[in-house]
Amino acid sequence: MGNREMEELIPLVNRLQDAFSALGQSCLLELPQIAVVGGQSAGKSSVLENFVGRDFLPRGSGIVTRRPLVLQLVTSKAEYAEFLHCKGKKFTDFDEVRHEIEAETDRVTGMNKGISSIPINLRVYSPHVLNLTLIDLPGITKVPVGDQPADIEHQIRDMIMQFITRENCLVLAVTPANTDLANSDALKLAKEVDPQGLRTIGVITKLDLMDEGTDARDVLENRLLPLRRGYVGVVNRSQKDIDGKKDIKSAMLAERKFFLSHPAYRHLADRMGTPHLQKVLNQQLTNHIRDTLPNFRNKLQAQLLSIEHEVEAFKNFKPEDPTRKTKALLQMVQQFAVDFEKRIEGSGDQVDTLELSGGAKINRIFHERFPFEIVKMEFNEKELRREISYAIKNIHGIRTGLFTPDMAFEAIVKKQIVKLKGPSLKSVDLVMQELINTVKKCTRKLANFPRLCEETERIVANHIREREGKTKDQVLLLIDIQVSYINTNHEDFIGFAK
Repeated sequence: MGNREMEELIPLVNRLQDAFSALGQSCLLELPQIAVVGGQSAGKSSVLENFVGRDFLPRGSGIVTRRPLVLQLVTSKAEYAEFLHCKGKKFTDFDEVRHEIEAETDRVTGMNKGISSIPINLRVYSPHVLNLTLIDLPGITKVPVGDQPADIEHQIRDMIMQFITRENCLVLAVTPANTDLANSDALKLAKEVDPQGLRTIGVITKLDLMDEGTDARDVLENRLLPLRRGYVGVVNRSQKDIDGKKDIKSAMLAERKFFLSHPAYRHLADRMGTPHLQKVLNQQLTNHIRDTLPNFRNKLQAQLLSIEHEVEAFKNFKPEDPTRKTKALLQMVQQFAVDFEKRIEGSGDQVDTLELSGGAKINRIFHERFPFEIVKMEFNEKELRREISYAIKNIHGIRTGLFTPDMAFEAIVKKQIVKLKGPSLKSVDLVMQELINTVKKCTRKLANFPRLCEETERIVANHIREREGKTKDQVLLLIDIQVSYINTNHEDFIGFAK
């Protein structure tokens, strides 16, 4: 394969990526790609902006990247950006690019800091970039903010794993130098899916913020936690630099000066910095595409034959025939119902091996999350004993009691039973959310019919929400039933069976 053909590999995969995104499905094919993984404050955004030479990514506290961003860099004389969802519109103001990313994210995820695995495709043309495609994933987080669900950490982890478990995906693990490398979230995840370190590329940021007298030389020389593809160190702009509007060109010069002048990194200067990282990634991705191309071509050919076989059934299809439309509509709705049932019941021809979904997640809510919430309930034995003592004395009043009255016992037990309302109602919320997520996954097959897809989601989601209220009423009724009568004659209370 000649140099010119090699240069065409990344643009070719970009076109395939756009085609698959436009179809709303991956066609069951794994495209060669690089996924960017790191903690919230690892410096991922700065690395990507340094590549482009422009400030274009949303910034702020908490989770900023809430949808995967497929960033395609294309070498060009002109400088502008295009979104796949804004066909024909060129963005020359990169502040507008940032606003569009935020608006498109909110359109799918809402304003409550939620996340979605539906990607945003952004292509940047510039004379300052090399041909390169990266997928920027949400930063790894531990604590939910705003209206985010309690399991936001699991959701983000599941989304990241959805990308990096693919054998065709290189992992760009971004870790700040001023933290313990052994505890790096990015490297931990990378090691789970790539234990030999064969497809992981390490990026060490914030080298200029390390404690005085310390350095990351052993890491950058690939002696500590070695990776086959090695590590590249970079120095990003600080928050103070960003607030002070320090441009990226000045930051790149400062980065170069840092490596040339630092005694621990001077001998590595030619293999450090953002320009070198961009060259490394361009070469690594090009080679990776070349190596995976034969197998990819075979899978694509096999799927083409399969689709041609499916299309054969429609060779006599007449779009204008109303009976055909009705039949097709009924078939699609029926297939949706079958897919939904299979995802909940756990059966199905195509089992998801990358993440828990549908019935499996609901099972986890019942058998892991709900018991966990019960265990989390505050239980102070000393306080409970005091409450029991007060209850007994208050029931006896001015009398001195000889026996423990049942009423005191019942008062305490009822108070504990009522505490179950919180975890129980929370479990209903989690199950409802998972059912709605399952509905969205099942409607992916309707992506070619946007209005049908939207209406199906709306009607089914509304029905689920209606049943949510009735389910909560039933849960509260069951708790009220338990509270209304305490069977003190039960063997669990008296310690033996009659």
